[in-house]
Amino acid sequence: MNAEEMKRRTKQFAIEVGHFILDLPTNDLNRNYSNQLIRCSSSVGANYRAVTRAKSKADFINKLKIVEEELDESIFFLELLFEFNIDKRARIIKITQEGEEFLKIIVASINTSRG
Repeated sequence: MNAEEMKRRTKQFAIEVGHFILDLPTNDLNRNYSNQLIRCSSSVGANYRAVTRAKSKADFINKLKIVEEELDESIFFLELLFEFNIDKRARIIKITQEGEEFLKIIVASINTSRG
């Protein structure tokens, strides 16, 4: 997958998370976890764009590590929402799988870049 495709898919990931959150029932727990999820899932795409503008190999790896952290955090908050929103589990699984696929791609890119 090339950089432009990853930019498109990471943006779509944030959009899918946003649509999902709009469908969640309103309560304190969902609101707090959703706020965190919005931040980290949108940060995935924003930081991946920064990866494509890296100035050196070290900068490239560092920016990829940020994307990795934001993906891991996104997956964590999806897991928490999974526990408290039984009727939304199928959709959460789908979004989580996309996040895990990105995470595998990013980790592989980091490992390849490190040589």
